[in-house]
Amino acid sequence: MSEPMSGEHRLDDVIQHPTRLTVMAFLSGALEAEFGAVRDYAEISDASVSRIVSALQEAGYVNVRKGYVGKRPRTWLSLTPQGRDALAGHLEALRAIAETARQAAAGPG
Repeated sequence: MSEPMSGEHRLDDVIQHPTRLTVMAFLSGALEAEFGAVRDYAEISDASVSRIVSALQEAGYVNVRKGYVGKRPRTWLSLTPQGRDALAGHLEALRAIAETARQAAAGPG
């Protein structure tokens, strides 16, 4: 498991990479998604999805389920409760960073 520690805003080091964040965000909108749907949405190769999913699975953020549709093998991906919490925390940290930047740009009072 990974400790979300990247500065005072606690960005999650595992999911701060844009493609990992894209995969996590996509999975957050579903109970489960087929590997190909994730690949197509993120516009990345099968190898990239596999590498990203391995890292997210190692962190405890993604579940992988394998099975068949007819005789064709399929892989389904889903966020774990820990993954959903990590994504929510990461998004909150991004909001805090954006708000700090907005306040700094607005200047004093």
